[in-house]
Formats: sequence, C-alpha cells, structure tokens
Amino acid sequence: MAVHVTVWDDRDRAGADRAPAGPVDRDAPALFVHNIFSWGSDPAYGFAGQRPLADGRRLLLVDRRGYGDSPDTARSDFEVDAEDVVEVLEGGARAAGPGGAHLVGHGNGAVAVLLAAARRPDLVRSLALVQPSAFTAAAHHPVVAALLDRVRDGAPGIPDDVTPEQYLRASTEGLGMEMPEPTERRLRAVATSMGERPVWEAEIPLEAIRGAALPVLVICGTWEGAPAAYREHVGLPLMAVAESLTESLAGRLLRVPGYYPHTQEPAAVNAALREFWG
Repeated sequence: MAVHVTVWDDRDRAGADRAPAGPVDRDAPALFVHNIFSWGSDPAYGFAGQRPLADGRRLLLVDRRGYGDSPDTARSDFEVDAEDVVEVLEGGARAAGPGGAHLVGHGNGAVAVLLAAARRPDLVRSLALVQPSAFTAAAHHPVVAALLDRVRDGAPGIPDDVTPEQYLRASTEGLGMEMPEPTERRLRAVATSMGERPVWEAEIPLEAIRGAALPVLVICGTWEGAPAAYREHVGLPLMAVAESLTESLAGRLLRVPGYYPHTQEPAAVNAALREFWG
C-alpha cells in the first residue's frame, strides 16, 4: 500500500469493560483523511479526538503522502490522495466485508474523500465532510467567488526563503492562535502543506456523488471565537462551502461551536458520527 494507515480497534476492550456507546457494526470500518499541517492520529489537527469511536468499529486513519508515517512526495496532490483512498478501500476496508467503509474527510482531506467516492461509490457507505475545502463546488457563492478570484489572480506565493517553522508560526500565532510544538514530525507536515497542489484546482464531481445516493453529513464550526482575520478569510468561505455542499448533495449540516469541530468539540462530533453511521 502506498500510504500508512493507523488502525484503531477497541471493540474487544469495549466488550470486556463496558457496552459500546453506540451500535456495533463490525463489518463497516470508518476511514479518516486529514487536512494540512497534520496526520491521521494527530491530536492537534487530526483525528485523535475520534479514538472513542473505535469501541464500536474499526477506524482506519490515513496519513496522506508526505505526512505522518507515509513516504515523502515531490508534491502533495488531491488526485493522488483520492487514488490512495481508493486503494485503502479496495484493501483493508473491503476485507471487512461487502459494502465498503464510511468516509470522513477534513479540509483538503475532504476533497480527496469526495473524489474517491465519485470514483468508487460501490466501496463507500457514507460521507462525513468536516469543513471541506471544496471551494469550486461553491464557486457561485459570493464569498467563495471572491476567494477564488484572489487566489487565481496571482495571490502571492510562499517565498523560497520561508522555513516550515516560520510558516507554521505565521499561520497560527500570526493569526492569533496557539502554535503547536514545532517537532520534526510537525514541520515535515508543514513543509508538505506548503507545496500542496492548490485545492481550488479540484473539480468536484457532484453529479456522480449525487447519483450514488450516498448519505452525507457536513460538519462545520460556527467560527465564534475565531480570530477576526481567520474568520473573514478562511471561516466565511468554509461555512459557505459547507452550506452549498449540504444542499447540492442533499445532506445534513451540523454546526458546532468553534472553528476546529472535531478537535475543539470531539464529543459533539463523535455523537453525530455514531448517529449518522447507525
């Protein structure tokens, strides 16, 4: 397999210690795909807060290429990520039985999840999209259109002399947020993020996903309490994308406080995922 997958499965322990908090479906794993600056099991931006869900099913946490324990890549690309997700679905997820897996994607990871679901809907049971960065799917919205105009008209790139640690600091402390510890693992993830193919180049095949009639849950923060600049330039477009995708895919929209739903409000997100998966 081209990428590393962390596997969490606490069903035996849950059965010994207590009944799981939700319905048990042993044949339907959940596959998670992370955003930038992160990796699958990352407690800062990844899915560490979703570990409790492993009491009821097997969780597969993908490290995208260039992140976590996956191999390096010359350039991270959502198309390649989507193919890697399909490969995991064809391997470990399918091994659990027919019907495929529940997919969960955050940010750029949600773009990969959408593309993978369009390519192999037969391997997907449901889609949960956490603040998806699928901007082109909501290009009609004025806030998103303004963002796309800015980036497509030559928004300044990252200067060659900017280090990953400087970029991490500017992306966090520079916006009024806490900066995670700049470990070697974190800085590698940041370096990969700095060179990612822009997600605004992704064309989301909404018609194919609609045609598959997959259940869709979109999770979005309210962005209350977020630094003003971060909310204006990132939060407002992401909220618009969440609303647009919910409508386009006939999904359900969950709003939770804050701006990193699955890390800031893991209990609310986990409860919603348990209910959604059934």
